[in-house]
Amino acid sequence: MSILETKAKSDGQSFREKIDSWNELLKIHEERWEVVKSEGPDKYKERHLQSGKLLARERVLKLLDKGSEFLELMPFAGLDQKEMTPGGSIVGGIGKIHGKYCVINANVPTLKGGALNQSSLLKSQRLDVIARENRLPVVYLTESAGADLPQQALVYNYGGATFREISRRSKIGIPSITVVFGNSTAGGAYIPGMSDYVIMVKNQAKVFLAGPPLVKMATKEETDDETLGGAEMHSKVSGVSDFLAENEEEALLMAREIIGGLKSPEKKFAKKQYVDPRYDMGELLGIVPTDIRRPFDSREVLARVLDGSEFVEFKQHYGPTLVTGFGRIHGHEVGIIANNGVLFSEASQKGAQFIQLCNQDHRPIIFFQNITGFMVGKKVEQEGIIKNGAKMINAVANSTVPMITILMGASYGAGNYAMCGRAYEPRFLFAWPNSKLAVMGGEQLAGVMEIIRREAAEKSGKPVNEEEIQMVRNATIEQIDRESEALFASSRVWDDGIIDPRDTRSVLATCLEVINENDYQSDNRFGVFRM
Repeated sequence: MSILETKAKSDGQSFREKIDSWNELLKIHEERWEVVKSEGPDKYKERHLQSGKLLARERVLKLLDKGSEFLELMPFAGLDQKEMTPGGSIVGGIGKIHGKYCVINANVPTLKGGALNQSSLLKSQRLDVIARENRLPVVYLTESAGADLPQQALVYNYGGATFREISRRSKIGIPSITVVFGNSTAGGAYIPGMSDYVIMVKNQAKVFLAGPPLVKMATKEETDDETLGGAEMHSKVSGVSDFLAENEEEALLMAREIIGGLKSPEKKFAKKQYVDPRYDMGELLGIVPTDIRRPFDSREVLARVLDGSEFVEFKQHYGPTLVTGFGRIHGHEVGIIANNGVLFSEASQKGAQFIQLCNQDHRPIIFFQNITGFMVGKKVEQEGIIKNGAKMINAVANSTVPMITILMGASYGAGNYAMCGRAYEPRFLFAWPNSKLAVMGGEQLAGVMEIIRREAAEKSGKPVNEEEIQMVRNATIEQIDRESEALFASSRVWDDGIIDPRDTRSVLATCLEVINENDYQSDNRFGVFRM
């Protein structure tokens, strides 16, 4: 493999200025992360701890192998949205238990009693997809008041998919293990009810379809929590529980033992020895601008992500606004597709061909997005930009090898689709804090709307109200810029998390480890390419 030579050029901003800009942006994200990590108001946490219980993240930590990294996913779900909770009242992610990668879905009972809202549902269902696609066991650490009733219209209709997915995973040999620490009522009772293994904590777990007040109202029957749905009753009478734990620590040890007894997958893709990149990841903050309007060479990123900074570039001199080629990350062979400008016909055709090659060779593809879209204009339209762009989108849509996407700048228009945005189901998708996701930038969209308004006024013979046009323009820019922010997108679960650019290599390495735990196939069949 050839060595990527770093040759960062000045774009008017100094190395130091870029680092300062990044530090300001990262500080904002760190402050929002502290809100998520706090797990709710102190008074609720104190009450929870005084009852002898562990906080959600403490439960996760005790479940994982000692020293195991936890790739937390979608931590900003629901953040800063009205009626939602930070993190969706869930701690979710991937970690190792007895050396096996597992998906963990832990309720945060100190946030509205762990009640589930729309962001909780979106996050849980995304975790389900990750578990199924990567064939990972799922451990539910359950303590929830059930659905947030004022949001029932938002969660009820699609909430049943959670139980459907548990059943479908079980059918194909992907087990679910539920540890019940407290309430698991109404629809939430079906989490343990559908799981392969269930552990309940004595004198804490309460699992029933309807609590004592509702039972009394519906049937006039008098009962209490323990008789109706306590851990001992379910362990000795109903059989809903498979294991009865004396306390939370023992319950988590039991979950670890169950995972330890599961058959390990046979790895087809053996990881090779690797060397670190020749260039420091920390340098990215001085090379990549936070302002997405300032260009940078994506090869500078690759030089700090790929093993040994080695990269075999495919079709280097053809369609140069798209960088394609082969490299390794922690010994894993990967194909790379990265933006170096707007997509022209040549770049699109190159991308489609490269995706076919990766599918033929069973090679995962990593997309590094910094794309404002496809080129527009009379000349490129006549040259067939639509059909050529469609070839690349066709290839992405039908690619069967695992794909991972990193948003490292702009992600606009159909360029998002061609570069494997969320709608194209990458195995994982992470965003840098500076990334922007929208149909187009605020200035561009406001400009288009202004042209339309002026043309409409001209056709109707009415004078143009300049003051109104400027007011609408400013409001449009403010709205689009706000809705394009990485935090806005992450709160709505449009990505799997916002990561520090310096963590990109380690995050990708974990994702590739997870993907390569199990065999995957590619058939290299695609839809009709319009010629």
